[in-house]
Amino acid sequence: QLQASGGGLVQAGESLTLSCAASGFTKPYYTIGWFRQFPGQERKGVAFIHSTNVTTYYTDAAQGRATISMSRDNAKTTVDLKMNNMKPEDTAVYYCAVEELNWPLTVLATAPGMYEWWGQGTLVTVSS
Repeated sequence: QLQASGGGLVQAGESLTLSCAASGFTKPYYTIGWFRQFPGQERKGVAFIHSTNVTTYYTDAAQGRATISMSRDNAKTTVDLKMNNMKPEDTAVYYCAVEELNWPLTVLATAPGMYEWWGQGTLVTVSS
C-alpha cells in the first residue's frame, strides 16, 4: 500500500515536503521513487531511494533543489521528498511508486514502467 501526502498550494521560492507511506512489501529490497505528471504528459521521475537507504538518485528536475530520505517504523516505510525553491513549472501531480526486488541495487531504475505499485497522487500547485 502506498499513501502520498503533502501536496497543496505554495508560493514560488518556498519549500515543500511530500511524504509517501509504504507497507506490505513482499520482497526483501525495494526502490521508492517520486514521479510527477504534467497535464497531457507522461509521468517523469524526480527522485529515487533504495531500501538500503544508501543509494539515491535525482533527475535534472530535482538536482540541487531536492532531498529524498527514508525512515522505517516497524513494517511501515516513509519516504520524504523535500523540494526547495519551488517554481511555477513544478506544478504537477506528484506520485510515489515502488519497485520490489530480490537483490539490492546500486543503480536505480527511473522509468515509470519499472515500478509496480503507485500511490494515488498529490497535486502540487506553485503560484508566482
